[in-house]
Amino acid sequence: MWLGEDHPPLGAMTPGETSRKTSIEHPDNDVSAQSPDPIAENDKLQAYDARIQRPQSVAGESFFIAVIVSSQFLTQACLAISIVTQHIIGQSFGIDNQPAQLSWFTAGYSLTVGTFILIAGRLGDVFGHKLFFVGGYVWFGVWSAIAGVAVYSSPAFLIFCRAMQGIGPAFLLPNAIATLARAYDPGLRQNLIFSLFGASAPGGFVVGAVFASLLSQRVWWPWSLWILCFTCFLLAVLAVFAIPATPAPKGPQPGDPTVWQRVDVFGSILGVAALVLFNFAWNQGPVVGWTTPYTYFILIIGILLFIAFVFVEKFVSHPLIPFGVLRIDSLFTLVCISAGWGSFGIYIFYSLNLLEVLRHQTPLLTSAQLSPVAISGLIAAGATGFCLTHFRASTVMLLSMTFFLIGGVIFATVPVHQTYWAQTFVGIIVLPWGMDMSFPAGTIILSRAMPREHQGLAASLVTTFVNYSISIGLGFAGTIEGQVNDGGKNILQGFRGAYYMGVGLSGLGVAVALLFCFVERHQSKRTGGDENEMREGLI
Repeated sequence: MWLGEDHPPLGAMTPGETSRKTSIEHPDNDVSAQSPDPIAENDKLQAYDARIQRPQSVAGESFFIAVIVSSQFLTQACLAISIVTQHIIGQSFGIDNQPAQLSWFTAGYSLTVGTFILIAGRLGDVFGHKLFFVGGYVWFGVWSAIAGVAVYSSPAFLIFCRAMQGIGPAFLLPNAIATLARAYDPGLRQNLIFSLFGASAPGGFVVGAVFASLLSQRVWWPWSLWILCFTCFLLAVLAVFAIPATPAPKGPQPGDPTVWQRVDVFGSILGVAALVLFNFAWNQGPVVGWTTPYTYFILIIGILLFIAFVFVEKFVSHPLIPFGVLRIDSLFTLVCISAGWGSFGIYIFYSLNLLEVLRHQTPLLTSAQLSPVAISGLIAAGATGFCLTHFRASTVMLLSMTFFLIGGVIFATVPVHQTYWAQTFVGIIVLPWGMDMSFPAGTIILSRAMPREHQGLAASLVTTFVNYSISIGLGFAGTIEGQVNDGGKNILQGFRGAYYMGVGLSGLGVAVALLFCFVERHQSKRTGGDENEMREGLI
């Protein structure tokens, strides 16, 4: 038996046991001393066994995990398609010398991945995760095919298609993580599987970069999107057979909340609109210039909508984001993830541009130089699974933010004509440790902070912050680049400015993680210093 799997499942605890466990781990959040959580109270009316019975055979379980992990793999592969080959794509539209517009091929995709995840997890919680997981693959495949056809249209249409593509992974990722969280009890086995899910990200990016480069240089760049389409359709079919159906809620009873209330339709519209407008303003500003009035107008509207979203969430029965019940460790984790992954998007985008624009490398050579990311990521994922069973979550988060910062400093100071084996290779080895330690650690912290019936919400928050931060980070960096590159005459200086923006973000992540460690250590002392209590559920 795997370590950790002899603990009773969360759904088997009595309400009193759950309350006592919460008060021991987090005395400041003693549920017995607070007013009832409206989400939990309403969901008692439609209580159901939220566990998923995973396949028992080794082959069946491996098939189950492979199909789910493939969602993260393809999400990052699709991200690489537009980054590594952006200049080849730009040449086909005659915009190769407009880096701000080229960045939209990536930012548009990350924008919708990060934004629509906000509602995808809740829909999975209400209607079943399998339904939206399979549907996510189908949507992903359809818009991959249309994005390839955009070669006959305009760059604006391709950007639109990339944005629509991102809705597919937005539905895949939170429902994939929620399925894993419901299928495995807290313990070493769950830690390793979450780490494997995170480790597939750098591997997917490298594979996507290599195949996109090969097809773009040797055949035609749309073929990378069309092959992605076929792969998504195949995985959609396999998912139908590989993933057990999520147990459905019982039929509606008198006094039950309606589906509209459980989905929080009004809050969903406000939240998505606020995130889209805020992000659009920051990424469009470098393209048209911040002197263009509509950029400020859109930014202000986005901020006002977000304020309205927070206000509405305080009064609905099933808030999309229950701000009042998020524990302090969850808040620290989300801030760290925002800073770390925001810097990661900057590092990867501008490093690829440095290699292709300033070192004049082909996309295929650049992809080959990125290949150590996959190996380093696998090692990092294995180490993370071990660390999560022996150290506090705050310590793991601090380590991940430190790796983001070290990798960023290496890339920000790399000389243009230096050999690859000096700083570039070292940075490529270091950076995946930030990715593959922060993602599984963040996922585990939030998934264990919420009951099984709300695992979609926990997964949504982590993946929303990861992907949205990548997109908004590119907007920040593009603004800095445009201000310091002397009107486009000094490309290197613009790249340096963007890099240092990323270094600032990852430095912020380190500072917040240090504070997280201090707070968690203080809480441990208040409960008698028993670290086993602080890590209950992790080992």
